[in-house]
Amino acid sequence: MIISKARSYVFVHIPKTAGTALTLALEARAAKDDLIIGDTPKARQRRKRLADLTPAGRLWKHATLADIDGVLSAQELDKMFCFTLVRNPWDRAVSYYHWLRAQSFDHPAVGLAQEMAFGPFLRHPETVRAFRNSPAGFYMIDAAGNERCDAYIRIEHLAQDLKPLETHLGFDLTVGRVNSSDRAVDYRSYYDDDLAEFVAALCAEDIARFGYEF
Repeated sequence: MIISKARSYVFVHIPKTAGTALTLALEARAAKDDLIIGDTPKARQRRKRLADLTPAGRLWKHATLADIDGVLSAQELDKMFCFTLVRNPWDRAVSYYHWLRAQSFDHPAVGLAQEMAFGPFLRHPETVRAFRNSPAGFYMIDAAGNERCDAYIRIEHLAQDLKPLETHLGFDLTVGRVNSSDRAVDYRSYYDDDLAEFVAALCAEDIARFGYEF
């Protein structure tokens, strides 16, 4: 997440949507007082700035707009350009699974991914709950229950969907590729028809909203 009062924007980082790459692009042009929350170089350098803040929720890399109530007032948030990245859910699920398998921290999802094949992992109740309870819009709901998003940026159409953000910033962004997982490039190779239909039902809201197809 990045909160920039100088440039009047909030970037909400939904997991496994190439958010680190966009964070790096944004922090390359960061204003002096930007709050950068995560594990990128400038986020680590500025971590002490977060100590005295009083957010309503957890102030971390994947915080929601509701979480940062108290860091920004409702009046301040009104003036912000709020945006996030989204990704084809079938592709995102593959990325999430392989990322978890490479982790060593203690979390139920890590254990499940390391113990299970891809299909059983996706069908596990914990995974189902995580995907079902947090469509893209969930991250962009403020403390008053209102969805605020000036740009949902599809990573598959990055150059096109970045335009409103670049217009707001007044400069173009160069977004590289980082944190690539060890997986096949074509996500479709991980699915049979039944599993593809399972994800279609599980992520129906985002699929319909952003025009995704298997």
